[in-house]
Amino acid sequence: MSAGMGSHTIADAIVVGAGIVGAACAAELAAYGLRVDVIDAQGIGGGATAAGMGHLVVMNDSPAEFALTRYARVLWLALAPELRARDAFARCGTLWVAADDEEWRAALAMHEAFASQGVAGELLDAAALRACEPALAPGMAGGLRITDDSIVYAPTAAQWLLEASPAAAKIRVRTGAEVVAVDAEGVTLANGEHVRGARVIVANGSGARRLVPSVPLRPKKGHLLITDRYPGLIRHQLLELGYIKSAHHATGTSVAFNAQPRPTGQLLLGSSRQFDTTDPAVEMPVLAQMLRRAARYLPELPTLNGLRAWTGFRAASPDGLPLIGPAGDAAPGVWLAVGHEGLGVTTSLATAKLLAAQILRTDPPIPVAPYLPQRFAPAHDGPEMETLQ
Repeated sequence: MSAGMGSHTIADAIVVGAGIVGAACAAELAAYGLRVDVIDAQGIGGGATAAGMGHLVVMNDSPAEFALTRYARVLWLALAPELRARDAFARCGTLWVAADDEEWRAALAMHEAFASQGVAGELLDAAALRACEPALAPGMAGGLRITDDSIVYAPTAAQWLLEASPAAAKIRVRTGAEVVAVDAEGVTLANGEHVRGARVIVANGSGARRLVPSVPLRPKKGHLLITDRYPGLIRHQLLELGYIKSAHHATGTSVAFNAQPRPTGQLLLGSSRQFDTTDPAVEMPVLAQMLRRAARYLPELPTLNGLRAWTGFRAASPDGLPLIGPAGDAAPGVWLAVGHEGLGVTTSLATAKLLAAQILRTDPPIPVAPYLPQRFAPAHDGPEMETLQ
């Protein structure tokens, strides 16, 4: 249930955004005894949270991304026993598929990098890959299986964090209330109401650009499609090894093969990336391109019944890492937990830990410097801040 704020004592923290990142931040602060108000213009688990795949995956595009996703996966695996059946947590593993010798060499390098950091993986040659996932196209060179990667239904997981977790008693949620301004003393709603709070955390993804205009975020549009039920057709989250290169295109449109076995027996298919539009409509040419790509890996795909397609917008930072910490001169006294791009679900629990450590001045569980918003400040010796209106 959602409640209005009514008249009560000033909250210790206001979180703007009830998606998975905002929910995780609220639950973490509440677990320390803080009274937390969560405000969202839509509902719990909407926005990018509702649009995504809920893949919990260790990624190693950079040391900082690896550290954050590895730590986050540990947190999800620890939390999993507390989640409900409706949260659809499944330890299905990720299978990175190598289509040719070049990608097989990439699989070998990824396996070595993961093993050196204690992340277990198993290399599969062509025959083992075929035995593991018979629906994959013949002729694939092999693959890398990361057993502990998982999936979760993020919208209901966000609802659990806010309304059913042990910390929920300290959290109040107000939905259908649009925040139009933030400052060190609270937030202003579209109806003119000012809600006061001792701390303000902006955790509403791409919407943060309206509240902190200088935050260096770009919306990256993605398409997804879900099929009818085909139990057992695939067993792992399947990704092509070319996915990493595609995921970090900075311009234009790109697609990559990404298929997830839902606990319902359905297949959730992705993925596409576009920087050149803010139109939420499903674009049939892009969707067709994405499905043609997927059919190269799953030849049965054209015979399956697709039920629904939709889009969402990931909030992407210039360096691909989230902004976790004080907004600084961009919004004095305000905290940020934004810019997670396609890894918001994966890194939400870790983001909450890093943010809480800074707010409460405790030791962070992993080094926080790579994620601090100040790295984009004009005087900082790093990438220049990109102002987006």
